[in-house]
Amino acid sequence: MDEKVKENSTHVNLFFQPYNTPHDTVPFDRLDISFYEEAFMEGIRRDDEEIDKIVNDPAEPTFENTIARVDTSKGEHYYDLLSRVSNVFSCMLSAETNDELDAIAQKISPLLTKHANDVSLNEKLFERIKYVYEHHRPLTPEEQMLLDNSYDGFVRSGALLDKEGKEKLRKLTEEASLLSLQFSQNLLKENKAFKLHITDESQLEGLPQTALDAAAQTAKDENMDGWLFTLDGPSYLPFMTYASKRDLRRQLYMARNTEGTHDNAENNLTICKRLVNLRREIAQLLGFHTYADYVLKRRMAGSIKNVYKLLDDLIDAYKPTAIYEMQEVEALARKIEGDDFKMMPWDQGYYSHKLQMEKFNLDAEMLRPYFRLENVIKGVFGLATKLYGISFKENDQIPVYHPDVKAYEVFDRDGSYLAVLYADFHPRKGKQGGAWMTEFQGQWIDYKGNNVRPHVSLVMNLTKPTEDKPALLTLGEVETFLHEFGHSLHGMFANTRFESLSGTNVWWDFVELPSQFMENYATEKEFLRTFAFHYQTGEPIPDELIDRIVQSRNFCVAMQCLRQVSFGLLDMAYYTQDSEFTDEIIPFEKKAWEKAILTEQLPDTCMTTQFSHIMAGGYAAGYYSYKWAEVLDADAFSMFKKEGIFNQTTAQRFRDNILSKGGTENPMELYKRFRGQEPTIEALLERNNIHPETRLHAEAENKAPQRTN
Repeated sequence: MDEKVKENSTHVNLFFQPYNTPHDTVPFDRLDISFYEEAFMEGIRRDDEEIDKIVNDPAEPTFENTIARVDTSKGEHYYDLLSRVSNVFSCMLSAETNDELDAIAQKISPLLTKHANDVSLNEKLFERIKYVYEHHRPLTPEEQMLLDNSYDGFVRSGALLDKEGKEKLRKLTEEASLLSLQFSQNLLKENKAFKLHITDESQLEGLPQTALDAAAQTAKDENMDGWLFTLDGPSYLPFMTYASKRDLRRQLYMARNTEGTHDNAENNLTICKRLVNLRREIAQLLGFHTYADYVLKRRMAGSIKNVYKLLDDLIDAYKPTAIYEMQEVEALARKIEGDDFKMMPWDQGYYSHKLQMEKFNLDAEMLRPYFRLENVIKGVFGLATKLYGISFKENDQIPVYHPDVKAYEVFDRDGSYLAVLYADFHPRKGKQGGAWMTEFQGQWIDYKGNNVRPHVSLVMNLTKPTEDKPALLTLGEVETFLHEFGHSLHGMFANTRFESLSGTNVWWDFVELPSQFMENYATEKEFLRTFAFHYQTGEPIPDELIDRIVQSRNFCVAMQCLRQVSFGLLDMAYYTQDSEFTDEIIPFEKKAWEKAILTEQLPDTCMTTQFSHIMAGGYAAGYYSYKWAEVLDADAFSMFKKEGIFNQTTAQRFRDNILSKGGTENPMELYKRFRGQEPTIEALLERNNIHPETRLHAEAENKAPQRTN
């Protein structure tokens, strides 16, 4: 459809024209839901048209007229319509969805998958790419990476298959795409459907005032009396930590840990089993033994063997200490409740908190008054200023998709425009749980040489303000903010020629380095002193409280490590299947992660049915990446600890070699260029105070025999 036709019609679809907003940001205030489907269809048509032009070009295939053109060509337009609408739609589907958007997603998802298959299985296009792959001029490292990615991407998408194989692959990928979407929609509905409504104040014993105020506000928002608790993190976690009514803790725990297992329309058990089999079939059709083999070919880990080595090394290093930590919690629980008390999963957070109070006299509620959201924002942004010289300016002329969202212009050290950052802080109906970073617009250099800067979105579910209190965060929420902000810096500092290589478009087990690196600052005195002021008195956080934060930062660290390892084991168990997966999900899950589990497993609970990362979030055969990146981030931060945590020279080296390079080179080469050497696990063990003598001590202290698995 021509632009002129669009302009002259009574219905003007904003995706088809310049937005005429600051930095050409999305005009959310004028965006109608009816625009999406129309823009998707036209975007697919334009893509097809451009591909036809490339494959029918009579000139000899070259890097410029084939590889670069596929990556950066916008055809006759200054933007890629399909990417434009897809970026906005996917962001809204996670952050501000509704039944209409869900319905559009169900309709559009198979069309997008079909279109992607049409491109990747286009024989003429692959012939041109293959020719360039075999006959190219000398290339820069970034050009070579794009060429390798292009060729390998087509091969991994079935370009070498025969006609029958291609048709089979098309059907498998279309089904997998639709099921992933259904998994996410089911999980959101299950999550939002549960409400624990309390009207008897005696049932709230133990809960801090912040949790009570938030629950009262949630009830009021729903036109209900009393207090309303949900499965969203800011509601669920305080309840599990402080509520003394054990039966209510159990009710909340079971609701959260059985999501997707109930006999209703939102059941995910069959979907999970089918997704595992679909991905195995896809991998084997493409010549790989398992889906994990397929995935790991383009990961730093490189092989299933290396992933299991990492996970097993972590179990060996941390399990003795984790058993000791668990026994400490259980001993305190029996001391309080009696010798016949049996710990259950819904007791873990409650008694761990009591142990933390006993050992360090430290409580998340003690810290909340010093972590007012507005001050945390200043602190986190100020950290980026200290490290990299960038600055942030809120701009209320930039349209946002919800009143909770703030939009900032980001400027570089020299005052030049760097990026737009959207920050969406609080849970609400229609918003997925968790926290993530994404983009409405990526970064690239256009055909005129203009550096198109990114529009980055930072989405979280942090504690909301109430009628009489501002949003006061926990230290864990501050860490979450830092984590996602690290991803945002990766996006905002992007400075590459090709969009598909910019920002967070890196190998999956490298993408968490910038985010987890930032978490290190959460327990650094010099950083806390820059923003942690009491929201009422303005007094800085006391030094002795900071000391307790630092002393307690490794509290139950081994148990937390094994929890992450257990998720990695579960992920690998599914995606190392080499034949049809027929097991029942729940018992399979219990066995898959058994050697990293310290407590009795309940027969009805299930992680798999709510494990978005590996079922719908791109981490299938890749959840180990969090621990892999933790090794990297500990090693990287050890350099800052040595040279100064605010050292701008070190920070610039990190920016130049990691944050701005995207996926333009092999990540290990980028890391070595920053660090001067390959990473080792030693910095992580040092940070967590896990040493050989510590492990021996823990083993000696363990009264109960270790479980053998």
